[in-house]
Amino acid sequence: MTRPDLLSDWTITPVWWVVMAVTTALYLVGVRRAARQSPSGWPIHRTLSWFGAMVVLVVAINSGVAMYSHHLFWVHMLVHLMLIMVIPLLLVVAQPIRLGLDTLGPTGAARLRGFMTHRVTRFFTSPAFSVPLYAAVLVGTHLTGFQQAMSENMWIHETESVVYLVSGYLLLLPTIGGEFSGHDLSHPVRFVTLLISMGPDTLVGVILMLTDRPLAPAYGDSRMGWGPSALADQNIAGAIMWFGGDGLMMLLLVLVAGQWIRAETNPDPDRPRRQSWLDSARRSATMGDDGEADDIDSDEAALAAYNARLAQMYDEPNPRRH
Repeated sequence: MTRPDLLSDWTITPVWWVVMAVTTALYLVGVRRAARQSPSGWPIHRTLSWFGAMVVLVVAINSGVAMYSHHLFWVHMLVHLMLIMVIPLLLVVAQPIRLGLDTLGPTGAARLRGFMTHRVTRFFTSPAFSVPLYAAVLVGTHLTGFQQAMSENMWIHETESVVYLVSGYLLLLPTIGGEFSGHDLSHPVRFVTLLISMGPDTLVGVILMLTDRPLAPAYGDSRMGWGPSALADQNIAGAIMWFGGDGLMMLLLVLVAGQWIRAETNPDPDRPRRQSWLDSARRSATMGDDGEADDIDSDEAALAAYNARLAQMYDEPNPRRH
């Protein structure tokens, strides 16, 4: 095939367009209801994030970039990063679930909350499921014959796009931002979850860079004298996955670290304070196992208990003194 044109060669995907149109309409209805219920309305940055996700999705599946992705492995890798990281991140920041909880009314909100907190839903949105799924999707679609089969069957290509969106969204839903997910993961757990998820990005990228034979020769066979060789194309794709995937994940780690720092320096008074293991060990050592859960310096009762515990420790027999 001759080289596609970025500006004129666009694809038509009616199913995707219907899904985007319906979900966007529902989102805007929720935004309008939120504006009626509260003077401040729905935060504008969340609405912009939703439309940003729709724009990136159109670029990934309809634009000239999508056309190039059928013939260049490295462009296909860029599309993969859009689908599995960029679009899910924008959707999580847009917080459509929380918008539904705020605008569906008591009955609708109760049903949505019940669905999100159901044990089956909580399992699929937990890191115990989403991290292995994320790893399996990356490894299974890049280091096997999947890419070759996808190049020969369009329905596999469509399935791949859905799988990437779902796996990325499930990974980021409970770890990024304040979207309602049915979980209340601590910031250390969020940070470690994303840190572990960098492993598949690195593994896939390094293997694609070092492999000495094309894993999906269909990309090179589809081009007629333009673009890099099939092996060079694959090596570039590996570099994009390694540096681009890990780079995006590093940005997410910085984001979570910033949220962690803000939560420690400006705790939410409406949420119970998480006690660190150091505070717990100090309380146990100085006040005993029956000590109150509050900090030892928080009030007079805790201070009195602290002094009593020290006096008890001093009066206990010491073998060394005998």
